[in-house]
Amino acid sequence: MNGMIPVKVKEIVMDESDHPLLLLSDLKEENVLPIGIGIWEAQAIALKLKGEITSRPHTHDLMGSLFKELDVSVNKIEIHDVCHDTFYAHIFMEKNEEDLVVDARPSDAVALALTVGASIYLSDKITGYTVSVKDLVVEEPEKGEEDEGGKPRLH
Repeated sequence: MNGMIPVKVKEIVMDESDHPLLLLSDLKEENVLPIGIGIWEAQAIALKLKGEITSRPHTHDLMGSLFKELDVSVNKIEIHDVCHDTFYAHIFMEKNEEDLVVDARPSDAVALALTVGASIYLSDKITGYTVSVKDLVVEEPEKGEEDEGGKPRLH
């Protein structure tokens, strides 16, 4: 696994323009990679983080069920590239001892990883886009800067 850094989903936050960001942190929670994602993907990931089960399957739940029925194992997710502010991910799978790799949006890949329990990694190329957790997230609003709902906000 040369050149890959394991990460976990820290949380979903809103940026200064109220767009959702997926925050992936290293395992020590010192650095974080913020990735802009869509509102529906943010909702799906947030539900998974809370352990909530919906009455009907979301797309990543459907994918997980299909993979299980087809005897496909999801081994890991890698966020491996960025181009023009767009991040790229791969889903690494295995079926009948054959390795399969599929291109995916990071938000979809992360939602699937949370669904099936797969590990998430960043390539060395992506680590240059990480920032210090201390410099990025305001956990508690400062006096006079209270946020509706008390959600973490970005600087």
